[in-house]
Amino acid sequence: MKENIHPKTFETTITCTCGAVYNTISTIQNLRIGICSACHPFFTGEQRFIDTAGRVDKFAQRYGSTRARRTAPKVSEAGA
Repeated sequence: MKENIHPKTFETTITCTCGAVYNTISTIQNLRIGICSACHPFFTGEQRFIDTAGRVDKFAQRYGSTRARRTAPKVSEAGA
């Protein structure tokens, strides 16, 4: 095996926004993450619904109608 090709590893503390702390080994020291197995809905069994209807309404208010508008195809005079 070649020497000096492997990255340096450190004993690392991973901290989640929910407050969970994990100790492990990584190439990056002191990681901060937004979601972990202690607070992720898949692991906790909680189900959170995203307000998609609210997002659609907000988009419709901001940009107008949510319906796609089709225009008639342009007919060129050269092809006729």
